[in-house]
Amino acid sequence: MSFYLLQQIAFILILGVATFFIRKRVLFIINNIKIGKAHAQPFDNAGKRWNKMFLIAFGQKKMFEKPLVGIMHFVIYAGFLLVNIEVLEIVLDGLTGSHRLFAPFLGGFYNVLISFFEFLAVGVITVCVIFLIRRNVLKIDRFWKAEMTAWPRLDANLILTIEILLMIAILTMNAADAILQTKGAEHYPITGAFAFSQFLIPLLSSLSETSLIVVERVGWWFHIIGIFCFAAYVTYSKHLHIFMAFPNTYFSNLDDLGKFNNMESITKEVKIAMGLMNDDGVEAGEVKFGAKDINDLSWKSLLDAYSCTECGRCTAQCPANQTGKKLSPRKVMMDTRDRMEEVGTLVAKGKTQEEALAEGESLYSDKYISKEELMACNTCNACVEACPVNIDPLSIIMELRRHIAMEETAAPASWNSMFANIENNMAPWKFSPSDRFNWADDLE
Repeated sequence: MSFYLLQQIAFILILGVATFFIRKRVLFIINNIKIGKAHAQPFDNAGKRWNKMFLIAFGQKKMFEKPLVGIMHFVIYAGFLLVNIEVLEIVLDGLTGSHRLFAPFLGGFYNVLISFFEFLAVGVITVCVIFLIRRNVLKIDRFWKAEMTAWPRLDANLILTIEILLMIAILTMNAADAILQTKGAEHYPITGAFAFSQFLIPLLSSLSETSLIVVERVGWWFHIIGIFCFAAYVTYSKHLHIFMAFPNTYFSNLDDLGKFNNMESITKEVKIAMGLMNDDGVEAGEVKFGAKDINDLSWKSLLDAYSCTECGRCTAQCPANQTGKKLSPRKVMMDTRDRMEEVGTLVAKGKTQEEALAEGESLYSDKYISKEELMACNTCNACVEACPVNIDPLSIIMELRRHIAMEETAAPASWNSMFANIENNMAPWKFSPSDRFNWADDLE
């Protein structure tokens, strides 16, 4: 059995294993998101939604509010996506046992295309190094908040390091390939040296043909196995936003910030009291106000949690956090995701959803999101405005606060007084609406 046939069989086996684990994890995430309730009108205004997805998810519109950071982020994001178009050729080479399958069809343009990918690869390496320095040397404050424990910080560093290594593997592979072409090695079609990998050729030129083949194959295998491992690892990482940003921005809120949706059950009761609709006989006890756990949130809020980049821009803009309060919108999203993972793992082990939700502490608890955090929010929407992928922590905060106020009747006394005044006087202040303009009596 030839070396290339063995390689082909090994590749197919590795591809199958990677596909199995990635599929299993993707289904796990989908099932967790489905724990949430229905989301109002998620499919309206398709044109607006596609436009928002293109501008914010792919175009990184919000990132360019700080142009330098925006450019760097776009390089690493778009660069990594475009560079890995080359993965298509590598996968087909692995499946068919060929080498540089597209070269004969593209002719001289093939060299231009791969040189462009190398340009992007060098850009990705450069930006990843800068981002590592910002996180670990400059220690930007939002990367070192209380919720950014050892694992979230390690996760970010791992991804940046892996991306650097994957790009180096491409350049090394191409440099060895270029030398093997000049030696007339079998299986290496003539494509010429590429734009950036050619500068690595002097480092490898003294190696024998056999050693060069080893270098080239190690680079090839490292890159493709690295891509498969990266794809699997990303589903456990905050870098899942690379993929989730697209559906999340598509389904994001199209209303003006600051507009809160009325609770359907309350609206119904008001309409019944005013004679605007008939009572349908649904008992009040069947209605839940607000959210205590993830199953009380909408699936869009759960999608938000899996889309969180953990960049901390929301927390950096939060006035409550800036004044030393415990609230961190980023932590709200991380806690929601952690609770989903906990419940989903129990369901995967054979428990029903109800049994899984009953185990451990609910989302509203000291383990996850505490009352102190929730009450610190002033609903200013700064976190929503700051998020680069349109995540809405405020929706989760408001649903949990509704539970506190209406299910537990545990709102602060000052809030209860305000609620009573609004109900009785149609204003937060304790005087009759007819007296509202008494202050003007003495004006001339």
